[in-house]
Amino acid sequence: QVQLVESGGGVMQAGQSLIASCSTSTAISAVDVVGWYRQAPGAQRELIATIARGEEVNYVPSMEGRFTVSKDDVTNTMYIQRIGLKMEDTGVYLCFVIVNGAYFWGRGIQVTVSS
Repeated sequence: QVQLVESGGGVMQAGQSLIASCSTSTAISAVDVVGWYRQAPGAQRELIATIARGEEVNYVPSMEGRFTVSKDDVTNTMYIQRIGLKMEDTGVYLCFVIVNGAYFWGRGIQVTVSS
């Protein structure tokens, strides 16, 4: 079992920057894939980016240039950054890892962007 705990987010104003983190209970360098999803109100969960073991960040085309995703193999933490938040960025942000085909999820953080 892998535990993931996100931190960051909250109520933010448009134009501000989001930096959120996700700490994991396992060696992040050993998992198959790490990544982030977003779920906007009333919408399906949408993938932002993934990082497969030994590879670079892979962004969903619609998300590329808007988010920066990274990970730190020393602290077993992954990050998501969004500079210049817009109201459409409102949603729950969830980190996940895939280990031997099994998904493990964080509980998610709420990001609410106000004008």
